[in-house]
Amino acid sequence: MLELINLSSIPIFLLIFVRVISFFVALPLFSYRTIPTQFKIGFSIFLSFIMFYTLDKSTITIDDTFVFLLLKEASVGLLIGLIAFIILSAVQIAGGFIDFQMGFAIANVIDPQTGAQSPLIGQYFYIIALLFLLSVNGHHLLIDGIVNSYQFIPMDAFVPFANGSIAEYVISIFNRMFVIAFQIAIPIVGCLFLVDVALGMIARTVPQLNVFVVGLPIKIFVSFAVLLFFLSLYVMLVKSLFELMFETMRGLMQLFGGA
Repeated sequence: MLELINLSSIPIFLLIFVRVISFFVALPLFSYRTIPTQFKIGFSIFLSFIMFYTLDKSTITIDDTFVFLLLKEASVGLLIGLIAFIILSAVQIAGGFIDFQMGFAIANVIDPQTGAQSPLIGQYFYIIALLFLLSVNGHHLLIDGIVNSYQFIPMDAFVPFANGSIAEYVISIFNRMFVIAFQIAIPIVGCLFLVDVALGMIARTVPQLNVFVVGLPIKIFVSFAVLLFFLSLYVMLVKSLFELMFETMRGLMQLFGGA
């Protein structure tokens, strides 16, 4: 406690707190508006206290570069949380693909967690993914990620933000996110494509039938039937998505640390 009261230890605690609070600002699940701001700040302070007594602070010197260290800590926390958010956004992108084929693209809803518009099926997938993340204690692994980040990126280390490998890494992860979204959506989108082909053949053979009136209920029924059938496959894809998210966070921290 005497060490904490010492004024020389306050800037070090502030560096830890800035990285933690920046991480929670962009991290999925912790950054949502439904979580009170007082809880976010209080939890960040509590976690920073724990990390303050476990980290090696003997090599840290506070000088005129303290402001730049604060900016570096904020950038590191934001980017690590943002890369996790980008990976998890594949679920909502997959839902957007499905909604476009189902005819639900015009019926977007307001996500109360982020305040942005999101597709119906994408929001359904996203809620299941978050519940799955909580059921396997994935939020503990996310918190463990920011705690272990100091093994790769010390507080007084220089982070090569201008390194081209970091930009290439983020772009490659962005591409993989779209591939995973396509894998999640392809069973339902493929079945709906076959339904469109069948409706086109019916429209040519039976001109009296108005396929625009009959087609939409059929596509919705087929979508829900296929969605129920492929739900177990979706859970496996979400599992691999979480593994990719943790690997991505670790890989980005290694690049920040110069590994």
